[in-house]
Amino acid sequence: MSSIFSKIVNNEIPSFKVLEDENYLAFLDAFPLSYGHVLVIPKKETDYIFDLDSDKYLGLWNFSQKVAKAMDKVIVC
Repeated sequence: MSSIFSKIVNNEIPSFKVLEDENYLAFLDAFPLSYGHVLVIPKKETDYIFDLDSDKYLGLWNFSQKVAKAMDKVIVC
């Protein structure tokens, strides 16, 4: 069964995308804990982040850094 995140990746559930590439997606949280709350996920459905192979795991963190730098330019913390 598809997770809510897979449905967002497949555009079955609308989202406000912040950044996207072929492997990862960053989007605004529907129920943010703070202004600019962004979720960063791998596009390939996985049960646990630590199940990602090393390249995908490191790629997720590199992608997250890009998102953080972009958000830092538009949101005052």
